[in-house]
Amino acid sequence: MDHNGLTDEKSESRLYIGNLDLKITEAALIKMFSPYGKIVAEDFLWHTRGPKRGEPRGFAFIQFSTKEEAELAKEKMHGRLACGRPLVVRLASEKYLEETTQNSSKAACDANKSGIIGGGGQMTRSAKIAAIKNKLKALEEESCGAKKQKHAEGTSCNSNLDHPLSKR
Repeated sequence: MDHNGLTDEKSESRLYIGNLDLKITEAALIKMFSPYGKIVAEDFLWHTRGPKRGEPRGFAFIQFSTKEEAELAKEKMHGRLACGRPLVVRLASEKYLEETTQNSSKAACDANKSGIIGGGGQMTRSAKIAAIKNKLKALEEESCGAKKQKHAEGTSCNSNLDHPLSKR
């Protein structure tokens, strides 16, 4: 983080919103989060290449004007169902820190098992690619299992926002 305070404040008021259903639009996302404060920026991520080009990537970032607004939105929206899927809402800085610590320790463990870490503890390029492919495969399997369960339960996406899963 930057020592001048500007970057700290900006990152503390920026939220990561994940597990978005592909039917959720930018406008719907803004509408869901605007009751919690002034949204000053929104980044809705799209696929830019490949067969899914132009389709949503399933996550976005929202920047609130203050840290307090971001924390309120996080508290109220994390775990809430949107199109039958529980939203994952975290401070963007938390998301980055959590993923890097989980991924680096898991990747290092996997790399040690397969012996692909060099003498300096660095993963090779092919090892990084293999780790990413494994992560994608795991996410796809997790997603397919959730879709089968939802199909069996007969859930639909008639409204953008359903009831919260639980209070946290």
